[in-house]
Amino acid sequence: MNEVTIVGGGLAGSEAAWQLADRGVPVRLYEMRPHTETGAHKTAQLAEIVCSNSFKSMIVENASGLLKAEMELLGCRLLTVAHKVSVPAGHALGIDRELFASHVTDALEKHPNITIERSEVLNLDLPRPTIVATGPLTGSSLSEALEAHCSSDHLYFYDAIAPSIDGDSIDDSVAFWQSRYDKGDADYLNIPLSKEDYESMLGLIRSAEYAKTHAFEEAKYFEACLPVEVLAARGDDTLRYGPMKPKGLIDPRTGREPYAAIQLRQESREGSLMGMVGIQTRMTWPCQKEMIRNLPGMERANILRYGTIHRNIFMNIPELCDRYFQDRTLPGLYFAGQICGVEGYVESIASGMVAAMSIYANLSDRSLPMIPHNTMIGALLEYVHTPTRNFQPMNANMGLMPYDGPRKRGGRKERNHAIATAAIDAMTEYRRSEEWLFVTA
Repeated sequence: MNEVTIVGGGLAGSEAAWQLADRGVPVRLYEMRPHTETGAHKTAQLAEIVCSNSFKSMIVENASGLLKAEMELLGCRLLTVAHKVSVPAGHALGIDRELFASHVTDALEKHPNITIERSEVLNLDLPRPTIVATGPLTGSSLSEALEAHCSSDHLYFYDAIAPSIDGDSIDDSVAFWQSRYDKGDADYLNIPLSKEDYESMLGLIRSAEYAKTHAFEEAKYFEACLPVEVLAARGDDTLRYGPMKPKGLIDPRTGREPYAAIQLRQESREGSLMGMVGIQTRMTWPCQKEMIRNLPGMERANILRYGTIHRNIFMNIPELCDRYFQDRTLPGLYFAGQICGVEGYVESIASGMVAAMSIYANLSDRSLPMIPHNTMIGALLEYVHTPTRNFQPMNANMGLMPYDGPRKRGGRKERNHAIATAAIDAMTEYRRSEEWLFVTA
């Protein structure tokens, strides 16, 4: 088979290399460290993890636990290593970061089908197939090459994410559906705020703790996408004349415009994932939870994704790529990891695995069979490949999953159990019916 080039020896690139090599495909893996540093990594090891040592929950009724269960059904290599170097972490999969990177590096360096090149890739003039899996800290030259290829409309350097909420956990006796001035369909779920509610939220924002900036992250924001804390610092009324303006909204309980309003819009075609419009923040997660659950109708809000703002090169994959992660204009060029719009360690590994499976299928003169949409992997890929007005990176969460059963407040545990059971059954059948994809050399 043709040699596959992989750029980037992080989680996604390492998983992709290992998957292909075990199927008998020769791989040339480029990693620029130690010759070119990133500002975040400390070693030259492959699959080095620079932040938390947690791969999150192992409980399948949890989104991350379900994602890992599906990945293990598909033969994920890095999760096997993670279990070998795990440390006590309750229901989570915690790992020894140094041992993890050391084990992965040793395995890939010794693999007969993998050649590791310790040099920086500067452009996209590469033999194909190629996977670009360089992560949020892509080198400047390759970033420029990607920008030239994608255009500025499809490549982003700052990741501003607002919290996302399980819509079923919001009190619909308080929240109401309406678009401003009733223009178009009622696509927004509105949380009306009284003056007291607004001032309480303002106080929490101003007194909150905020995540520290890494040395490689410059506090540089776009004026059209400012954090709520920056807006709150500009004056008491800035937020309610900005992302929380109530104009054109009528609270059905009072028949009047509220003092301020927070809007949520649907972020997944199926499921109940609702994003808080314009509430991007660096607030710590406990402070975000306190702020959100202090809002009317949000006292029992299930937060599926917390807000973040950080330097993060990522691509508008729905506009640029066909399934799965193959560039539309440069066939044979694939993307994986955070650069392709997934957020999180395990999600990055999953994207590398899927990109490798897709390439292997193409090298076998076949196409990768559609991954069931009612699995967590399938739902995450559905999000990543669905065009949207404001594409943002996404982590695994239950709000992405299709669910046709009864929706009732307080019934989240039963719903998640039903979703997880169906997903594992679907992925088990996918593995059984597509066994040719998983035969090792």
